[in-house]
Amino acid sequence: MSEEIKTRIPLWLYPNTIKGIDAILIKDNCKSRSEFIEKAIRFYSGYIAAEDGMKYLPTAITSAMSGIVNTSENRMSRLMFKLAVEMSMMMNILAVNADYDENTLRKLRGKCVEDVKRSVGSVTFEDVAKFQKRD
Repeated sequence: MSEEIKTRIPLWLYPNTIKGIDAILIKDNCKSRSEFIEKAIRFYSGYIAAEDGMKYLPTAITSAMSGIVNTSENRMSRLMFKLAVEMSMMMNILAVNADYDENTLRKLRGKCVEDVKRSVGSVTFEDVAKFQKRD
């Protein structure tokens, strides 16, 4: 605090309020009831002042979060598009040399869906190579 001189004011409190103050003075590192009451008043004043800010705060938070989500969504969309292009190129290259019938491809798709579900999307090349080279 600054070097201001404190002003003495009359204060009327219920006996239970005084007992409550005395019970928690030490927990708050207050040396006197006056110090505790002053801290309590400052805290409550800050709380009331913050309520005025609450009308603005949700709008600001919502706006910021919306911007973050939109940026992430745009980035993910671009990355997924690039990945889809690469996958399409790979499938076309492989399809030229592959000789699979529709039934085999349908079974393979089912197996791949299960593999991805089981591995939470992290299928390794080694796992696929082992499966394809099984005898």
